[in-house]
Amino acid sequence: MNESYVNSGRTNQKLETRSKILVSAQYFLNNGLEFNLEDIAKRTKISRATVYRYFPNVDILAAEAALDIIPKSPEIICKNLKGTSMEDKALEIQDYYNTLVIDHEKLFRKYLSTVLDLNISTPKRGARRKKTLQLLFEQTNFTNKEKEDLSNLFTILMGIEPLVVTKDVCGLNNKESIELMKWGIKLLCIGFMDSRK
Repeated sequence: MNESYVNSGRTNQKLETRSKILVSAQYFLNNGLEFNLEDIAKRTKISRATVYRYFPNVDILAAEAALDIIPKSPEIICKNLKGTSMEDKALEIQDYYNTLVIDHEKLFRKYLSTVLDLNISTPKRGARRKKTLQLLFEQTNFTNKEKEDLSNLFTILMGIEPLVVTKDVCGLNNKESIELMKWGIKLLCIGFMDSRK
């Protein structure tokens, strides 16, 4: 996105136009449809030149549209957990992120494809998942190393990356993938608690 363009002049109007462009791209991505900047311009009823001012190519637009899905904040997710045990709460967090991914799988796959094709560095991938888990483990008496290791390990078992592996490599469907990832969290919880005895 052209930040200098968006931040000059009528910022609110430009942010609204940007949002409309992203919503249009999400429509195409969520429906598995190929699109170009002209398709976006037609759907949003703005000129192609205007779309180009915000997003110089369709790959960058697709990547930003995938990132623009706004999940709940880690704080809200943790606040609304209903489970009583650490395992139950971890499974609720996992369920939230896995449901988000399944609901928007095509969009997340497009994002991964774009990032890999453009060789874009993404050091913040999974940051919301990890932050949510860190908030969960803050409430425990685990050591700082245990909290960090558990946050990292549990992050591996939720989101688009393990879904791609379970479906594309292992040949599982959505339900089987989710059950396998849940089983992974359960086994980790059992193993971890046994190691602390």
